[in-house]
Amino acid sequence: QVQLVESGGNLVQPGGSLRLSCVANIIEFSLYTMGWYRQAPGKQRELVAQITMTGNTNYADSIKGRFTISRDNAKNTVYLQMDTLKPEDTAVYYCNANFSPLNFWGQGTQVTVSS
Repeated sequence: QVQLVESGGNLVQPGGSLRLSCVANIIEFSLYTMGWYRQAPGKQRELVAQITMTGNTNYADSIKGRFTISRDNAKNTVYLQMDTLKPEDTAVYYCNANFSPLNFWGQGTQVTVSS
């Protein structure tokens, strides 16, 4: 059974940093496009960042220049480094693994940005 386990969510002050991690027990992890999505209360889930098997990245406009996605295929792990956090970044952050038609989600980790 495939599992994606996120960690690293926390309460942080505006301007602070967090690093999220997602470990996936997926065979052939390196073939998957890995992504981070977030869902704030009352809003739809939205894409934050993606990284392909070749290392190409894609970011939402709202977080460009502040967040960085990376992956370590030897550890089956994808990271999201979040800097200069803002209150509007508050959300549950979900890890996603996609290798069409296969698509898996983690359980989410809460990020709260507040003073």
